[in-house]
Amino acid sequence: MRNRLIPGSSGHVRAMTLLGEPVLHTPCETVTDFGPELARLVEDMFATMYAANGVGLAANQVGVGLRVFVYDCPDDEDVRHLGHVVNPRLVEADGDVFQGPEGCLSLPGLEAPTPRFDRAVVEGVRLDGTPVRVEGTGFFARCLQHECDHLAGGVYADHVTGRARRRLLRAIRKERWGSGVGVLEG
Repeated sequence: MRNRLIPGSSGHVRAMTLLGEPVLHTPCETVTDFGPELARLVEDMFATMYAANGVGLAANQVGVGLRVFVYDCPDDEDVRHLGHVVNPRLVEADGDVFQGPEGCLSLPGLEAPTPRFDRAVVEGVRLDGTPVRVEGTGFFARCLQHECDHLAGGVYADHVTGRARRRLLRAIRKERWGSGVGVLEG
């Protein structure tokens, strides 16, 4: 029998921040208040991530400029990783670099081959302020790097190069929400 609620089960789905909205392209602030508002944010982020069929979600993707992300993501061995990190720091990203398909809830319906390291380590704290260290490989390492990029004000499209980048930028321009494409063309 479960002793805990399923993450997001008491949360509310929030509106998704889309490419071009300033909060998505601005480095997030460090969390200093570990009260009930932070717990509500994390719960809402899980609910929003699940409603959008995502595997990770950063706070700025729901319009909140704080350093927080949630995840429910498998690795390449199909081991499920579930949790959240407050004030995360990507402390290691190494191993082979793989060019794999990557998408984003803030760029709905699009994906592009994006280079990422095969291993990543993130350190931060939990809702109660206790330290947490999360290590991932394969697809989960990609997720950790992706969410840390968001909190630094970036999106996966920033890493796409060459012909794939040109195709992605054309696809973004065709989207009604793609008016912020200029943030990628600097």
